[in-house]
Amino acid sequence: MNRIVCFGEIMMRLMPPGFQRFVQAESFEATYGGGEANVAVSLANFGAQAAFVTKLPENPLGQAALNALRRYGVDTSGIVRGGERLGIYFLEKGASQRASVVVYDRKGSSIATASRSDFDWDRLFDGASWFHFTGITPALGDEAAAVTRDACRVARAMGLTVSCDLNYRKNLWSSEKAGAVMAGLMPFVDVCIANEEDAEKVFGIAAESSTVEKGQLDRAGYESVARQLADRFGFKAVAITLRESLSASDNVWSGMLRTAEGCWFTPRYAMRIVDRVGGGDAFAAGLIHGMTSGYAPEESIGFAVAASCLKHSIEGDFNQVSVQEAKALMKGGGSGRVQR
Repeated sequence: MNRIVCFGEIMMRLMPPGFQRFVQAESFEATYGGGEANVAVSLANFGAQAAFVTKLPENPLGQAALNALRRYGVDTSGIVRGGERLGIYFLEKGASQRASVVVYDRKGSSIATASRSDFDWDRLFDGASWFHFTGITPALGDEAAAVTRDACRVARAMGLTVSCDLNYRKNLWSSEKAGAVMAGLMPFVDVCIANEEDAEKVFGIAAESSTVEKGQLDRAGYESVARQLADRFGFKAVAITLRESLSASDNVWSGMLRTAEGCWFTPRYAMRIVDRVGGGDAFAAGLIHGMTSGYAPEESIGFAVAASCLKHSIEGDFNQVSVQEAKALMKGGGSGRVQR
């Protein structure tokens, strides 16, 4: 079984009931999630030996976040305890023409204040074949970026495949800082994952003739983005999610994968969204599952898009989808009919 290590932050998510706005809320629903943690949970649900590495406070909230991972069979043995607080993010779910809103309360969290000496990467990567991180983690601060670089360096030295979801977050850092830091990490990366904005915001590489907000995506433009990323950094594979945002409630979802052997685009899925947070992480997990399971490139990207399409129908950050369900959608089983 493949052992896959994910490194990042898990936070408490606080959300008003249903589609209420923050100013309406008299209560908040508490769940847990975070980019790399979401990937680890998805992979565990797919049957992989998934491990998550972070730093959590030694208090009941830190324990609750750790327990949320354990519930799905994620290996938490590499989690360091210490620091003062668990990061929080508030989510106001959008609908129709009203966009979703995220407010972060993560400054000074345990992982953001962690030091390089907290993590023994030689031990954490023992027996692993794959390492995954996102652009969110190095955005937490200079020390977090240094920890991420240490992890990448050791992973490369130990022969692990390294994947990175660029995941640009404008509320955490500027495009200029992101470009400088991420450019220093990319030489360690084998598989790069991005969305329609990441490559442009981080590295200034934009897809020509595409306007996501108007539902216009040009395939040749995205092939060019993937080729430029691979040429600049030497990636073995580049995967891009293609989201056509008709409204906050209705999107069209597809993806592409480029390797040295060719470029593959998936079918397009029309989605009525229940919860879009974690959709990109479900895509990353699906791609990693396909590539570590020996799928052909076309099947790997097809599985990634199908699994992440289904995630948009599920409340919470974590994807609660099985391999069988994703493969059924790939075969055309997306009618939504009751399964008896």
